[in-house]
Order: sequence, then C-alpha cells, then structure tokens
Amino acid sequence: MTPRITVWNEFRHEKENRAVSDIYPDGIHTAIAAGLRANGLQDVRTATLDEPEHGLTDDVLAQTDVLVWWGHKAHGDLTDAVAEKVVQRVWDGMGLVVLHSGHFSKPFKRLMGTSCDLKWREATDKERLWVVHPAHPIAQGVGEYIEIPAEEMYGEHFDIPAPDELIFVSWFTGGEVFRSGCTFTRGSGKIFYFRPGHETYPTYHHEGVLRVIANGARWAAPTASAPRAFGNRAPLEPLPEDPHAAERSQEGFR
Repeated sequence: MTPRITVWNEFRHEKENRAVSDIYPDGIHTAIAAGLRANGLQDVRTATLDEPEHGLTDDVLAQTDVLVWWGHKAHGDLTDAVAEKVVQRVWDGMGLVVLHSGHFSKPFKRLMGTSCDLKWREATDKERLWVVHPAHPIAQGVGEYIEIPAEEMYGEHFDIPAPDELIFVSWFTGGEVFRSGCTFTRGSGKIFYFRPGHETYPTYHHEGVLRVIANGARWAAPTASAPRAFGNRAPLEPLPEDPHAAERSQEGFR
C-alpha cells in the first residue's frame, strides 16, 4: 500500500529571503513533495506553519502515515499542543522523517530526549555523504556516496541518543564529519533523521537527496505489529486464592 505522506515546512524563509525564494519559489515543501512523487510516492500533501493548527489538524494527522518535517527559524512558533500531537502519533505508529535543522524542532527533541545540538558553519563546504549501511532500504539506489557541491556544515558532536541504525556519515571540505542518516524507534513509530537541506542551497533539487527522502518515507511507513498494551489487567488463567487479599486491599496495596 502506498503510504499517505504529509510534507511539513515553516514556509517563512521563502517569503522573507529572496535568495531562498529564487531557489524554492513555491516553497521547500513543494520541492520535496515533487521529489517524492517523482520517486513513485503519489499520495503526498503539504502543510505549513501559518495554516490553522499549523496545517496539522487531528484529521490531517489521522490520515498521515509518514510526516516529513523541515523547520529552521521558527521552531518556537509551533504550539506545544501541536508538537505533542505529533509526538503521540509517532508513539502510536506514524513514521517521521526529520530533515536538516528539524533536529531542533519540538517534536524531534521531545522524541530524542536530548538537546540535539551540534556544530555548524554556513560557508563553501562540499558535502560527501558516505553510505555506511549499504544493505539498508533507505540506501537503495544511492551508490557508495552522495556528493553535494555546496552545503551548510554540521559537525560532531551531535547530541542525540545512539541511533538504532547509522546509514550515512558526512564529510565536509573543512574536515568535519557528521552522522547524517540515523534511524530510531519510538513506541510503534519509526524515525529517520537526514541531514542535508539548508535553505540557501538547491539541495532539494538533488536527485540523490530526493531519492533518500523517498526511501526514508517508505521505510518509516507503518507496518503490522503486535499491539502495545498497558495498565492493570485481569489474569489470563485462574489464580490461587490469596488469603491476604482483603488485608492488602484495606491497607491500600495493589
């Protein structure tokens, strides 16, 4: 079944910075959505920060199998209520693909439980993303590496929990390296963090980058799994009579 994908973007830089709007005249979200469709994923919608409820109403989230997230300058403008809804949907099984500076978004930080901080430099770095897990579905069709002529540098240490799987490691002209493709599981949901995508570079027109995002969306889509059950439960089999049950009940014990 084709996953239902929502691409979320702040859509602020494109309205305020001519350098960004020249690259993404219809918004970063539109470029990513077009790339997903070009890679065979047709059920794609978009949502942006300044829409009612940031475009992430209960109905939209209920109809989203994978949420692709791009944010940068307005992380704080996302309401805590919407951030919490996104987090809960991930716990319940929705996939989440977090791009570039989305590492500082409220949903990602809450799901990681760490600062998610890192080193950065916006200069003339070339980025080479090496595939370090070639058997992983997210790396399929990529080759040994992806080369991006100009990108913002992110450098270690990246303050995240140890990833479940590491798929890409980036090297930059300035000498830094970075864990650029990481997967995590939270509850029933799968998360893929993918580093490239600074707004002043045409990264989301790069065929290799778009292929990885599409692969990541397919990988993160929900699959059949055992139900998660919590709370007090009656026994499945009859239990021996407990001579102290009444006494414990009176004393407030469980």
